Amino acid sequence: MAADINEGTVPSYYREVHQAICSRTDERVSISVFQRVLSKTSLSITIQNQIAEHVNGGDGFLSKVSLYKGLALIALAQQGKPPSPKLLENFIQEFPKPQLGEPKELQSLKMQLVQESPLNLSLTLAELLKKDTIKVELIPEKKGLFLKHVEYQVTSERFTVSVYRRYNDFDVFHELLLQRYAYRVVPALPPKRALKGVLTSMSEREFIEGRRRALGRFLNLVARHPVFSEDELVKTFLTFSGSDVQTKLRDACKKSGDEFMTCKYATQAKDYLPGDIQSQFSSSRELIKNIHNSFQKLRDRAERMAERSKGNATDLLMFGKELSSLGSDESPVPILASCKSPWAALRRSVKGLSVEFSLLSEKAAQQGRREEDDVVEKLNLFLDLLQSYRDLCERHEKGVLHEHQRTLQKYGVMKRQMLSTTVQPKEQVSVEQLESRIVQQENAIQAMELRNYFSLFCLHQESQLIFTHLPITSHILGSFVNSQVQGHKEMGEVWQDLHSKLKSLFGDGNGQSPPLSPK
Repeated sequence: MAADINEGTVPSYYREVHQAICSRTDERVSISVFQRVLSKTSLSITIQNQIAEHVNGGDGFLSKVSLYKGLALIALAQQGKPPSPKLLENFIQEFPKPQLGEPKELQSLKMQLVQESPLNLSLTLAELLKKDTIKVELIPEKKGLFLKHVEYQVTSERFTVSVYRRYNDFDVFHELLLQRYAYRVVPALPPKRALKGVLTSMSEREFIEGRRRALGRFLNLVARHPVFSEDELVKTFLTFSGSDVQTKLRDACKKSGDEFMTCKYATQAKDYLPGDIQSQFSSSRELIKNIHNSFQKLRDRAERMAERSKGNATDLLMFGKELSSLGSDESPVPILASCKSPWAALRRSVKGLSVEFSLLSEKAAQQGRREEDDVVEKLNLFLDLLQSYRDLCERHEKGVLHEHQRTLQKYGVMKRQMLSTTVQPKEQVSVEQLESRIVQQENAIQAMELRNYFSLFCLHQESQLIFTHLPITSHILGSFVNSQVQGHKEMGEVWQDLHSKLKSLFGDGNGQSPPLSPK
């Protein structure tokens, strides 16, 4: 009978609801309006999604007949029947009336904004970047100290305040973040000390500078996270200027507890998850892994280019110094038998060229710094985020899933023990103790199942966060191209000046410079 639903086969209430929520231009109903109708029911999110899926034609609108089917499924679901189009087939009785209130009250649903599912992140990259910008600088008098209490000045644009932190403060903050947000992407900290063998390839100052940059990336990712950014723990770290910030951080964490205990969606996470959440998680994880590998290769190449620019700066400076040294030689020039050598006059001109080469060296060094600050650093920021997502996936599998499986195994052992007591009667006290333990284990299983679904809920959101950050690729490429354009332009101008200078210094009477190679 589903195909025969029409004006005459439905209660008048159906027609009144249609009249209240349909479009003025035609009889269709927006799927978003129908979803608002569903939200007024007492049905679970899972049931609502099933009903919407059964009636949605895929074009964003419902026909009058589709709406009637949807209203019938709502009414049947409110009676406790699973929503299925098969329920409407060969339906003999009159379709039941859904509990939605007065039709006139539904008219306002056409004007309301759609209530987004808490599972979905609606923030854009621009909105995330605007949340805050953190600067981490070494305290001037502490610069150059290695493996001692290096202190950092942390400045937040959002809170317009600067505080002073040591590495141990970062370490405690990171540990508490992981405790509170075990199901979120918490970026890793750089190592406190240089790994064995690291100082064979870099200086102490380079290690400290690399760690400072990494701490800055860590704080920016945390301060821009849609969940972390509103947490008291983060605010305390960025604003508290007292003498014992670590105690203050621990107090803030104790008040909040872990996210599962405080999030209002924790016990309802299963209702919001799509049915194919496991396959979505697997495909997202694999794609993000491939993206991570590609960005690592891009970062490695960008680092090599920055190092080459720095190396080029050193070579140009040394080239100019050698020219200066060559031109500064005041040794007398012997008079040859055939002619007088022009070297006495030329060497003064050669010495003057060192100015341009010194300027070229400075421009090349600036180019290296731009490539390092604008390109490599942005690549490292995104790589830190991608790595923290991969770490989260491992925590989910080795933590929540592993604990869930262990709890189930323990429960199975207890059930087998309980069965054996029915076959071989034992003392009443031991049986009661075993029953009590089984009840406790069942409660533990239920708690672990809730945590597992909440972990998947958070993973789904964090996957969205990664994809929200992907447009940063255009920022990185833009910075890369701009740095190359600016660097080549600046150095090109100096090379052009040098070219003109060479013409005037070494040209013949007609202003022509000598050939660079024999004809």
